[in-house]
Amino acid sequence: MGAIVVFGAGGRAGRAAVREAVRRGHRVTAVVRTPAKHVDLAAGGVTVVAGDVTDAAAVGELAEGHEAAIAAVYDPAAPTADFYRAAAGALVASGVPRLVVVGLASILPTTAGAALMDTPGYPNDYRAFYLAHRAGLDVLEKSGSAADWLVISPSGDFDRAAGRTGTYRYAPADATARVSYPDLAVAVVDEVDTPKHHRTHVGVRTA
Repeated sequence: MGAIVVFGAGGRAGRAAVREAVRRGHRVTAVVRTPAKHVDLAAGGVTVVAGDVTDAAAVGELAEGHEAAIAAVYDPAAPTADFYRAAAGALVASGVPRLVVVGLASILPTTAGAALMDTPGYPNDYRAFYLAHRAGLDVLEKSGSAADWLVISPSGDFDRAAGRTGTYRYAPADATARVSYPDLAVAVVDEVDTPKHHRTHVGVRTA
């Protein structure tokens, strides 16, 4: 199997992606800010390294030799819009053949075409965070890069208590939809192994 580098490997979605990739026999590099805090990630032969996803030169070096990159990144200490723009720019310029980014349901279109965050009754207390993700997606869409990127998110939200079923389905945004972290990871690694979507944002939910 191929080599995958996972940025943001210390978070829930990143950890799930690492586990799923290892499960399938991929060689995995897990990128975190502080490797000493995530020594458990090394199980299964995972290489754990330090890295800043907003540093284009560092991202390019870390991505070299990998067939795909998965990004599930968040930095609570950084200005969110700046962070997601910089991360998207670094990732899309990295030269990795396949890039799959874990995104946010709030900016995913519903069946009516509107972003979920713009539908009546949707909570907007964190709208600045939603717009920051949108800014990152804008960078990918406008990059003009030949990179084969995809943003994939829950169609609604995570079911944090649910485990891995190994199944899911693609679906537009729906505030009531749920998917587990492990099943989102199944979808993410599927899009690495057998890509079905290209240069777009898709949602997944429990099958």
